[in-house]
Amino acid sequence: MRVKLKKAERREEIIKIDTDFIKLGSLLKFSGIAETGSHAKTIIEEKRVRVNGEICTARGKKIRNGDTVSFKETDLKIVNEN
Repeated sequence: MRVKLKKAERREEIIKIDTDFIKLGSLLKFSGIAETGSHAKTIIEEKRVRVNGEICTARGKKIRNGDTVSFKETDLKIVNEN
């Protein structure tokens, strides 16, 4: 029996902020990836989040204009509206 696996398509979302930065935990909540702060903390501690392609375990990491945060099939592109 042959099984074909379909590779999940990546989804890109633009997140607009009007401040210099947003902390990673707050971004995950704001974008809807995490339901609560403790859920965001768990996702980050489990090394499931990448910032600009590198695994990030710092919940307070400052995410700035031009950064990309990835979780599963979702890429969040940060754009500063100032």
